[in-house]
Amino acid sequence: MGSAQMQSELWSQAPEDWAALQEPLNAPLWEAMLTATGVANGAKLLDAGCGAGGLSALAAQRGAEVSGIDATEALVGIAQERVSDGEFRTGDLEALPYGNDTFDVVLAANSAQYAADPVAALAELKRVTKSGGRIVVAIWGQAENCEFRHILKAVAEAMPEPPKGGGPFALSEPGALEALLAEADITTDGRGEVACPFDYDDVASAWRATASSGPLRAAMRAAGEGPIREAVSKATQQFVRNGGEVHLDNTMIYVTATV
Repeated sequence: MGSAQMQSELWSQAPEDWAALQEPLNAPLWEAMLTATGVANGAKLLDAGCGAGGLSALAAQRGAEVSGIDATEALVGIAQERVSDGEFRTGDLEALPYGNDTFDVVLAANSAQYAADPVAALAELKRVTKSGGRIVVAIWGQAENCEFRHILKAVAEAMPEPPKGGGPFALSEPGALEALLAEADITTDGRGEVACPFDYDDVASAWRATASSGPLRAAMRAAGEGPIREAVSKATQQFVRNGGEVHLDNTMIYVTATV
């Protein structure tokens, strides 16, 4: 089973909740990534791991000619609705269905790490980028700067055995993401950090939003929805404000490269 099929099965469980409740919280990161590339009218841009198209929509507003690819058909459908003149399709990041030197800008916002072979995925990003083009790859910031780590820790502790891999913050330490890109023969030339607070109307909304993500769906598959929901709801209580809304401070990081 390829990484696209595996991820599609997880992310297709609640695509509307992801599109409406969770994905938009990444908007500050998307704006920073687009600004770092200097996207302008007519630039050919690939949103690699486009999800429901939030980043793609912002790129289109800046005048880019947008293409997007994602593992999940339901999310790609939402992206196409949001950017009607964009070109969206499903597929594997490790085998992008585009020719060499196709795009002026290639963005991967919290997507490359989900590939079965992240180095191969990053190499594909470089292959489809024109000479002189720009690549930006983004992931979670360092764990100590992300209050959402408490939610993820609660989920991991509720599972029958620890999740495999290095976890969501494995590449967040200084130099780690740059080193991974170097394995794909990509030399980075910049790094940025962006505040990305997560705000929800209440604990129930926070659950719906977080439960729409692939990692939470994988956890529910392993432990059942009840234990995971209880763990998330309990961990969320510490971030409830007086009005009942939930606020978590987080940071995201991104690195840039010129091909």
